[in-house]
Amino acid sequence: MFVITGATGRLGRFVVEGLLKKVPANQVAVAVRNPDKAAEWAARGVQVRQADYSRPETWVGVFSKGDTALLISSSEVGQRRKQHPTVVDAAKKAGVKLLAYTSILHADTSRMILAGEHLFTEEAIRASGLPFVFLRHGWYLENHTEAAKRTLEQGVLRGCAKDGRVAPATRQDYADAAVAVLTGTGHENQVYELAGDTGFTLAEYTAELSRQSGRTVTYQDLPPADFAAALQQAGLPKGYADVLANSDEGIARGDLNDTSRTLSRLIGRPTTTLAEALVSALTEFAVK
Repeated sequence: MFVITGATGRLGRFVVEGLLKKVPANQVAVAVRNPDKAAEWAARGVQVRQADYSRPETWVGVFSKGDTALLISSSEVGQRRKQHPTVVDAAKKAGVKLLAYTSILHADTSRMILAGEHLFTEEAIRASGLPFVFLRHGWYLENHTEAAKRTLEQGVLRGCAKDGRVAPATRQDYADAAVAVLTGTGHENQVYELAGDTGFTLAEYTAELSRQSGRTVTYQDLPPADFAAALQQAGLPKGYADVLANSDEGIARGDLNDTSRTLSRLIGRPTTTLAEALVSALTEFAVK
């Protein structure tokens, strides 16, 4: 079986749909907190197993010996050190054949706040003795494009990334890589640094947004503390604002840039470009 955790999330849905194009539905199982959200898959023959990252008892029987599993990281930042070992322990007890994990780009060297929980999970998986694959994701292009409408309305994008380059890819790109690894061979105990083919600065992002929209948008670089304060003034909780500011600092250092093109090699095609993603996003805004 191919077992996908967190399958009804924004990344997981792409992974499951990708798997269903390559293997029979009865070979796919999803571990989800709310089975109702997976009802459509159940109707297509996918096995739906209820499991909650925060409830260890729910993971009994989720995995079986010989399964190929993908642990999609929990969306609850700050809780992953408690939640992820639950899944790793269950996979180890069951004897899965391979445990893949969606980590963060350069997890072992990044100084981003977000990297700590991912590196902790990687170390827990290594300690389990299970064959593993670490899919170290860079930023999502959607982090930028989904905020494009608000950026256009404000006419300015604020941040503290300086002239650092970020190399995002779409969730579909990352999901395709996961499917390639799960259904392929020779990936055991590999660490893949996954990012978009071409990086850009936030100033280059606003230039492209301006070009495509016909409206002038500028990038305003702030000191990290001022950027975090601005985010709080916009209504974000302090902890979340601090994480976003810290992530921009990571961009400034190069933590979210990678030029290896490992992602495009895994998926067998170029990654989605910023220009392509913005065309899609602006078209969607116009429809709405």
